[in-house]
Formats: sequence, structure tokens, C-alpha cells
Amino acid sequence: MIYSSISSENPWISSLSITPKPPPKKQPPFQRNPILCFHRLNPAGPIQPKAQIRNPILPNPATQIIYRKSRRSSSHEERRGFRFPQLGRQQMLFLCGFGYWMQGFRCFPWLALNFHMAHNLQMDPSTLQLVQHSANLPMVAKPLYGVLSDALYISGAHRVPYISIGVLLQVLSWGPMALIPVAARAVPTLMACVLLSNLGASIMEVAQDALVAEYGQEKNMTGLQSYAFMAAAAGGILGNLIGGYFLMKTPPRTMFLVFAVLLSAQLAISLRIREESLGLPQLPDNSLIRKPIFESIRKQFSELQMGIQEESIARPLIWIVASIAMVPVLSGSIFCYQTQYLHLDPSIIGMSRVIGQLMLLSTAVLYDRYWKKVPMRKLVGVVQLVYAFSLLLDLVLVRRINVRLGIPNEVFVLCFSGLAETIAQFKILPFTVLFANLCPQGCEGSLTSFLASALCLSSIASGVLGVGLASLIGITAGNYSSLPFGIMAQFLAALLPLGWLYILPMSEGVVRQERKRGFSRRSQKNRRVGRVVYGSVFIYRRERESEGEE
Repeated sequence: MIYSSISSENPWISSLSITPKPPPKKQPPFQRNPILCFHRLNPAGPIQPKAQIRNPILPNPATQIIYRKSRRSSSHEERRGFRFPQLGRQQMLFLCGFGYWMQGFRCFPWLALNFHMAHNLQMDPSTLQLVQHSANLPMVAKPLYGVLSDALYISGAHRVPYISIGVLLQVLSWGPMALIPVAARAVPTLMACVLLSNLGASIMEVAQDALVAEYGQEKNMTGLQSYAFMAAAAGGILGNLIGGYFLMKTPPRTMFLVFAVLLSAQLAISLRIREESLGLPQLPDNSLIRKPIFESIRKQFSELQMGIQEESIARPLIWIVASIAMVPVLSGSIFCYQTQYLHLDPSIIGMSRVIGQLMLLSTAVLYDRYWKKVPMRKLVGVVQLVYAFSLLLDLVLVRRINVRLGIPNEVFVLCFSGLAETIAQFKILPFTVLFANLCPQGCEGSLTSFLASALCLSSIASGVLGVGLASLIGITAGNYSSLPFGIMAQFLAALLPLGWLYILPMSEGVVRQERKRGFSRRSQKNRRVGRVVYGSVFIYRRERESEGEE
């Protein structure tokens, strides 16, 4: 029996009409119209001129009720499943937001530590600057921490446990300096605590950067880097704002204790949040857990090497590292000049850092809203030029030009002292966003940690170069007459990176298109042309001559 139509109440077929047709005619080759065949049709039989249905499925009210119930239950499950990604997103924003806020708030104990070393321990400017930059040596090993975070899982997770480990190491470093007086007075024990603190901070930063990059790629959220940058700037604002007040009212040990308490709160938060609740891909059963650790680490190192060798990553990395390393930093000499020669109040220096962090936060917001659309080469060139001229503001202070113009030293330091440092920090933001979007899947921690390590190593090289320059021109605690020559050397060195801006990409979109071009070609070759299943109906697409010729 041939049915003229099938009821639309059937849950598998919305509407389908079958009418008797004349015998099929010969069709031209490469016919692209789909051919309908049914599951109940005998494939071994000859092709009939009329479409027939054997044993048709009649609409049943019971099946209709079941279908409606299944739709209701599925929609209920979808609503329930929607809450978990929302909860994971809130936990992710809180975990990384507070973590980056604490990363920016590290200026609070470091401000106390700088005053402690300059006034209580009576360190020379060169010695103070050498201690400041040598304390960053644990951060040079960030690629190792990144590879371990990518390859070595702890209880099925590889981001949040490393954040907890990094925070714990910082608690064990700042706690003794606050509670044990000898730890802050003796230089060897002080250096050991500072190195342990930076080791924990580097592990925490690597895990946070990798978590932000992985979550941003998984959820297609490109603004997480700007959010993290703004959270760190907010922490720096508050740390510098209250740091000067605390220095006037309390000893440095009290500031160490306050920071250790905040670190303990961060440790409790990281231990409470489980990585699986963030909605990230979990480790499969037959994955790295069954492989030897050294084999996994070696494989991760090889993937990192392949990622760095890509031209779209290597050329911007070379430019940003060289632009930082070749400029000799005289931060220790400028700090001692402001505190020992000009006798500025600690609150003035703290407020100057606050204004600098406010400017950094404002520039991060402007970048996220407007400047992200500006071509990268043009934006970085303008920022580098402004940074070079901002270094001359220290020359205005040393030459007392501001006093001749009627601007007191306190007002000038408050408004312009932290401008160069702010611009130097903002220059890193476009590169951070670029590398976070270009890093290969599964290599987020390794690549972001390699970037952070390269930036840290270039900063150390810049500081050592500044110490050598200060010793060469004779800058001491009582003699700052040659400081203007050092500032002019800084200015000229900062102009040199403008000569090879051509190695930077014009924009981030161009780099993405070039990277995706290979994947699109590969996907075109592997495009699936076959059958698409709708319940019991199969739709075939012809890509060769029709076989229906008689």
C-alpha cells in the first residue's frame, strides 16, 4: 500500500509527502539533488519507478507523549547544565582576579623592603639595585615551571595546584621576615627569604597566565588578559596608596605580616576551588598519567621548541626582549637620590606610584576598548617613543629645572616620577595578548612562562647594565653629579629599538589569518562528504556520475 502522506505528528519526520511519479528519466552526470532512501527499504531489490514504504511507522500518541517528556527533560538538563558553566566562570574570574590583584599588591611589602634596605641596612645605590634585580633570578626558570605545569598533573589538575604551591612558598618567606627579627636584619637570610618569595611568585604567575590563556581559548574570551592586567594595576594602586602611610606609622615588619595574612587567604581560596569546576578539559584516562614523567616533560619541551620557532611568535619575542635589555635602568640610583639627597617623604614616593598605577589602569582600559584596533606596529612604536622621552623627566628633576619653573620637588615627583615605569609596563600588554592568542593548544603554560622568563631575564640584564653604568660614571651615595649622563645614555638606548620595528606584525588579525590559512586548507581536504543522519532517513550527496542509467 502506498501512503500519500505521513503525519507531521511523527517525532522523527516533520513533513514528508510521497506521490506516484512517472518512471525516472536519464539525468545528467554529477547530479547534486539529494536522493531519499529509507531504513525499511530493501537495498538488495531493484530500483522501482515508484517510491514505496513497507511496514510504515504509524503515529502513536504514546510515542508522542514520550517525545514531549524527553524534550522537557532535556531542556531541564540544559538549564541545570547552564548553571555550572556560570558558576565555573564566576570562580575563574574570582580566582584569577584576586590572584592578579595580589600580584600587583606585592609592591606593598617591596616598598617596605626597599626602605628597610636603604635606611636600616644602609645599602649603597648600586648594591641596592643589584639586590633588587638578583632577587628575580628564580623567575628566569619560568619555562621549567611552565613545562611542569603542562606535563605533570597533580590529582588530575595542572593549574590550580601550582597556584597553591606558589602561594604557600610566599607565605613561608614573608612570614619569617615578619615574625623573626634576625631574618630581616642579616643580609644572607634576607636574600634567602626574598629568593624563596620570588620562586613562589614565579610559579603562581606561570600557573595563572597559563590558566588565563587556556580558559580564554576554550571559552573564546579574548579580554581575559586585559582583565588580569587591570586587576594587577588595581592591586598596585592600593598597595602603593597605603604603603606610604604604613611606612610613616609602622615598621616594615608590620607590612610583611599584613601581606603574609593576605597570602594565607589566597591559599585558602585556591585550595577550595577545584579545577574541574572551571569547565576546562579534563585529563583522559589513557593520557599522560600512564606515561613516564620524563617522557612527558621531554615531549612538552619539544612542543615548546616548535612553538618558539614559529616566525609569528619568534620575531615579536626578539623585539620586546631586546628593547628592554638594551636600556640601562638606574632605578636604584634614582630612588636613593630622591630619599637620601632630596629627603622626600615616603608618602610622596608611595603616592607617585599610586598615580603611576592609576595611569596604567587607565591605559589598560583604553587598550581594551579602543587601542586594540590600532595596528600593533604603530601602537608599539608610539609607546616606545613616549617611553624614551619620559626618561628625560628624571633629568629635569636632577638638573632642578622644575624648581626654576616654580614646581616643587614633591609635586614633580608626585606627578611624573612613575611615568616611565608605567609606560614600560604597558608596553608588555600588547605582546601578552598576542602570545596568549597564538600559543598552541596544550602548550599554554610553557609558552607564557617562556615569555615571562624572557622578559624577566631582559629586565635583569637591564638592571645589571645599569649597575655597570652607574659604577662606570661614578654614581655613589654622596655623589650624584654624573647622574645626568646616565639618564642621557638611557634616552639614547631607548631610541634604538625603533630602528627594527619592521619585524613586528602589522596587526594581530593578520597573524591569525596566516596561522589559520594552513588549518583551513587542511580542513578542506578532510571535509566530510557523505551521509547525514536524521533518525531513520539518510541523505546521500552524489559526487560522481549517476548509476541510475538503465
